[in-house]
Amino acid sequence: MAEQKQVIQPNTKVLAQFIRDLSFENILAQKGLDTNTPPDIKVNVNLDANKRKSENQYEVLIKLSVVSSAKTETSTDNENSKLFILEIEYGGIFEITGVPEDQVHPYLMIECPRILFPYLRRIVGDVTRDGGFPPLNLEQINFLALYQNEIARRQAEAEKATKN
Repeated sequence: MAEQKQVIQPNTKVLAQFIRDLSFENILAQKGLDTNTPPDIKVNVNLDANKRKSENQYEVLIKLSVVSSAKTETSTDNENSKLFILEIEYGGIFEITGVPEDQVHPYLMIECPRILFPYLRRIVGDVTRDGGFPPLNLEQINFLALYQNEIARRQAEAEKATKN
């Protein structure tokens, strides 16, 4: 008989989700601007993960910054007028078992944000709508590509530092 190796499946429990920080600034209303130009929307995403005191528990944060701007008649070609700024830190507490130690970091930075993202997307849509703009429906974020880009950036920095 062939020996069967038991494969331990990753198990993820979402223990809590929360907004750590939320800021929405409606600059359009403050300045009394009126614009019907399609906005230029820039989205920046940062991720953070930390081990908690309890065994197998981790905190994962998605830090999202959205700046919406549009050209106005009084601005130069290079200058955009900001319409709104949205900054949010959305987090989750996860209990993770069955993941090999060397795979925990990628798991935290790829799979956990993927679980949190639909809730974050809804909050962003609600806040922008409640702030007087059409709801912003964020496109899906490829957390695997984000992780791979960050690893490549860190490796390039390390190589550059060793050359100097």
